[in-house]
Amino acid sequence: MSETPLLSVRGLTKYYGARLGCADISFDLHEGEVLAIVGESGSGKSTLLSCLSTELVPSAGEVHYRMRDGMARDLFGLGEAERRLLMRTDWGFVRQNAADGLRMGVSAGGNVGERVMAIGARHYGKIRATASDWLEKVEIETGRIDDTPRGFSGGMRQRLQIARNLATNPRLVLMDEPTSGLDVSVQARLLDLIRQLVRELGLAAIIVTHDLAVARILSHRIMVMRRGRAVESGLTDQVLDDPSDAYTQLLVSSVLAA
Repeated sequence: MSETPLLSVRGLTKYYGARLGCADISFDLHEGEVLAIVGESGSGKSTLLSCLSTELVPSAGEVHYRMRDGMARDLFGLGEAERRLLMRTDWGFVRQNAADGLRMGVSAGGNVGERVMAIGARHYGKIRATASDWLEKVEIETGRIDDTPRGFSGGMRQRLQIARNLATNPRLVLMDEPTSGLDVSVQARLLDLIRQLVRELGLAAIIVTHDLAVARILSHRIMVMRRGRAVESGLTDQVLDDPSDAYTQLLVSSVLAA
């Protein structure tokens, strides 16, 4: 593992007019690390993720990413074409609503194939074979390769979205509430799949979730947000088992009491 972080965030701040989205967020992320960002609705975690993905331009702060050539680049200093290519190839973004991360009118194989074409693949047979391999990896029957996601269940759509994002072998994946809204049994299977793929591929990942159980299962480190600020961070088990901040203590106790 390189001593240089894959992602380095310093002082990231976002205001919507006078309203604070997030303030003075700083952290480093290395290859193979999974960081969970947790907090209640309105805590600023989704704003932070949107800034990290460059969908929102921060009001202040910097986000540097170590490119494949070893150079750390400011994400907001990249040209638009360069940033879009990075997001289609070296990064993945698994969205809470799978329909927002898929082409709903395109076949399952086509959804995966589009990402593979972004890294230069042009041979139809090889693209289809890669798509088939990824459907198998995410436990979707390869016989559904020509079906569109419109006919898939919520869990299948989310697994297809994961396959689409990971098919280009990205180094960083952002996940926004990846198991939210799914049945408990479906959530459990999806969590097992995500944990397995992250470990096998050595991915760095940032996962936004309100579910502390999801954070414990998937992440190495955790950041707790409240009212746009990070109130506590550290190793996941340490923070959840022995929280030092009063708000984190309240979050953990509310889960235990449920």
